[in-house]
Amino acid sequence: MDTKKIKVPYGIVGERIQEVEREVPVSEPDGWPVNEKLKQVGKSIKRLDAEAKVTGLAKYTSDMQLPGMLVGKMLTSDNPSATVQSIDISAAESLPGVFGLHIMQNEEDSEYPIIRYAGQPVVAVAALNEEIADEAISLIKVTYEKKPFVVDVEKAMSPEAPIVYDAPVEQEASEGGEEIAEGLKLEGNVRGPNVGEPRGELDKGFASADVVLENTYKTQVQTHNSLETHGMIVDWRYDGAIIYASTQGTQGVRDEFADLFDLPRSKVRVIVEFMGGGFGAKHGLGTHGKAAGYLSKKTGRPVKMMASRKEEQISQGNRPNSIQKLKIGAKKNGELTAIEQESYGTAGVGLGAGVGGVAQTMYNCPNFRTKQYDVFTHAGPGAAWRAPGAVQGVFGLEQMIDEISESINMDPIELRDKSDASRVRRAARKMGAERFDWSRRTPKASDSGPIKKGIGMAQSSWWRIYNYNATVEVKLLKDGAIEVRSGVQDIGTGTKTILAQVVAEEFGVNTNDINVRIGDTLFPDAPGSGGSQVTASITPAARKAAYQVKLKLFESVATRLETKPSSLKMEDGSIFSIDDSSKKILLQDALKELPVSQIVATESRTPEYEGDYLHWDLGSAQFAEVSVDTETGFIKVDKVVAAHSCGRPLNIRQVESQINGGIIQGISYALYEDRILDRNTGHMVNHSLDTYKTTYGADIPEIDIVLMEDYNAKSSTDAYGIGEPANIATAAAIANAVYNAIGERIREIPITPDKVLKALGKV
Repeated sequence: MDTKKIKVPYGIVGERIQEVEREVPVSEPDGWPVNEKLKQVGKSIKRLDAEAKVTGLAKYTSDMQLPGMLVGKMLTSDNPSATVQSIDISAAESLPGVFGLHIMQNEEDSEYPIIRYAGQPVVAVAALNEEIADEAISLIKVTYEKKPFVVDVEKAMSPEAPIVYDAPVEQEASEGGEEIAEGLKLEGNVRGPNVGEPRGELDKGFASADVVLENTYKTQVQTHNSLETHGMIVDWRYDGAIIYASTQGTQGVRDEFADLFDLPRSKVRVIVEFMGGGFGAKHGLGTHGKAAGYLSKKTGRPVKMMASRKEEQISQGNRPNSIQKLKIGAKKNGELTAIEQESYGTAGVGLGAGVGGVAQTMYNCPNFRTKQYDVFTHAGPGAAWRAPGAVQGVFGLEQMIDEISESINMDPIELRDKSDASRVRRAARKMGAERFDWSRRTPKASDSGPIKKGIGMAQSSWWRIYNYNATVEVKLLKDGAIEVRSGVQDIGTGTKTILAQVVAEEFGVNTNDINVRIGDTLFPDAPGSGGSQVTASITPAARKAAYQVKLKLFESVATRLETKPSSLKMEDGSIFSIDDSSKKILLQDALKELPVSQIVATESRTPEYEGDYLHWDLGSAQFAEVSVDTETGFIKVDKVVAAHSCGRPLNIRQVESQINGGIIQGISYALYEDRILDRNTGHMVNHSLDTYKTTYGADIPEIDIVLMEDYNAKSSTDAYGIGEPANIATAAAIANAVYNAIGERIREIPITPDKVLKALGKV
């Protein structure tokens, strides 16, 4: 492979920036300087689709109406555990306006579904409208043989508990980033342990410690609550199927649908022009996508299946809960000597209830062991949820680190500086502490009145995830249009806009000059929006494609300008020679004179550049200030300062929006959200948005973002995602702030008023 050497920035702005050399394929563009020297990238540019969204012109899957389209609805089980003995659909089939029904088998060798949670889909109906579909559902007669069930994670761990699965269970991980180990032992409802990568000798580590602490931390089940529920429209009127999906992965939906119905991938087209949010659960077909597929194939008409809000809460995914036992040893100088972790959590009938690898990777500690167990319960399946495992794991770990710091009489930041080698987190702690004014922190429970103020901090780690299967097509057309195409979806985070910025920067034009067409599997494949991988995957491919188009254009223009292609540069809508500024032509004029109608290049993501790196993770530090009313137990988050790295920030406004959203969700997780299941019936009792409490306007504090420019010289854009990191540290920072306010440690979320009052001995 032919290579060349380029120079790229390396380091953190505000700390130390230098220029380093990288050897890259000749197909790669030259290195960009830091954002300050760029014109489109690194700026706060309005989203390309902003007006369409705020005016209602944007059409989401839930908005779409196709000619002849049928409405799909689900009959769900009222029983949390049962065997279906019979299903009589005859009355529903004969109802005028009903076009098809489908029984939702979940076992290959079973005629009827095996019921494992209340709210599980049983029969799907396609009818002319919702009223007829609802009536048809009421006419279906299902005979159940009820069985014992368990919905409480601690009760499910008992050997006497009712069994969810009577044989070992496996589950494929989605692109959302959750960790699902294979081949683990199942005893009763407990599957595991997943032991990660142990190191050192625990006994020696604890024996050498000056302080050893051991505590248990608990987190709850959190549901997703995207504004647009799960759903798809399947139109199987052609030689294949067209699917309009509310999805985080067009390619994944296409592939799963093709495999399910034994179709070549070329016969399945997935489209998602606009999507109403997804936090990890909207990967793959899901129950509603499968049902729509079966019903559309059966009826020969397009079928729309959108989950109700109740179905969304119960059956479409959630963040699993956790019970974490942590034991940490430390020396008086802040050196950690041993970490032992054991966790249990439930993803209901699904897997992926671990607490991630933050305890293993975020701190220097020579001796480490983890045992992470999944516990099956008769509840809806969990799913990837914005930094799966890490949010739960950091809640326990970062409180324990604060407890260690108190026990050795060391400031929490000083302890982290001594035991955490990450240069990016060190910079985040420093920048965040300065902005927050950490020096004003007082001893715990210092305020004398009933309203007590407290401040706390926590930090987080997330991986720099990227995917080689990320391809972009860039076109320059004779009429002056510039077009970018990719199958990648924009789930509301601004992917369209950053693609336009990257290509605009390469061509020396404005972002609004770029026409971006994405979210369609007719375009080149790209990864799903999960694990914060899209930005890191797709933007280097876009820049590479634009660069190749530019080189082809230079070959054409060089002859006209009587110069060498290598001397040409594009800037401010013109092409000119850097050797002779008089040799110049407007881009639009150059395109008009093309001998062909368009110049096209399609390129995929290049492997990471080789060389020494500052760090491999995306670090952050969050600081929280709270007010706790010790008479009512009410907590108000007053301020959050968030110092974050996402590599090179491409669009400042969009990155800050992502961080704001992550913090708001973190506050909701820390103080409010909690799925409640009735232990007597197995039903979720707070399945609507008026009973499932989340943050609203009055709960949102002042949010101050310290956005770090963090160059690691790994790709042509050096940009990474911020979706996961924005959400990880918030709950732990709030918990540490509450402790600083009241002097009592609350190790279980949500930290509700009753828990505050109980900790204070007032109830």
